Amino acid sequence: MTTVRLPLFPLNSVLFPGLVLPLNIFEERYRAMMRELVKTPEDEPRRFAVVAIRDGHEVAATAPGMPDRTAVTEHGAGAGFGDDPVKAFHGFGCIADAATIREGADGTFEVLATGTTRVRLLSVDASGPFLTAELEELPEDPGEEAGALAEGVLRAFRQYQKRLAGARERSLSTGADLPDEPSVVSYLVAAAMMLDVPTKQRLLQAPDTASRLRDELRLLRAETAIIRNLPSLPAAELTRGPTSLN
Repeated sequence: MTTVRLPLFPLNSVLFPGLVLPLNIFEERYRAMMRELVKTPEDEPRRFAVVAIRDGHEVAATAPGMPDRTAVTEHGAGAGFGDDPVKAFHGFGCIADAATIREGADGTFEVLATGTTRVRLLSVDASGPFLTAELEELPEDPGEEAGALAEGVLRAFRQYQKRLAGARERSLSTGADLPDEPSVVSYLVAAAMMLDVPTKQRLLQAPDTASRLRDELRLLRAETAIIRNLPSLPAAELTRGPTSLN
């Protein structure tokens, strides 16, 4: 078992390997995390782990994009997450590699990171200025028939996109624009679908690529059928991606 200890960044969303994560950071505990990460030598990755917060737990003392220092009265790395922070988070997350970290004149940060490796959350330490976690890195097992499943998922995903876009073909990605590596397909589709956090979390922690693709195929068919019966849904709102702010 390969374990690693990294800074921990909780979000109200799920990060998948290969996906880009933009962050606007204004809360002190996460600013402290970024100040530490920028000390990393330039030839080494600036890594931190992202985990999704379970329903019913606060993300931070500030709402996304709206500083509000009265939202949580506690202070410190674990503020808002209870006596045992590990219980506030889902048990699987993703390592993020920060390609750029820019500090503003007011001490806030703009960060652009990319998901790299799935991890299992083993423990959380809230004793420092920011959360850290012991994590087990998880290999990606392709499973059986991942290639054929990926082809089926891509076909179903195009139909899903088409329904969301109101059948406007020009808004769709072409086959040349979409990947064909099964694990990449599985993560791209998981991130792009309009799903709640528990469902995305289920996809992240699937035991192998093939299992994730089978689940996605079922979800795509079900969601496409729902959209087909709701022609008045505002396509612009449905296709707008989530913004990750903290």
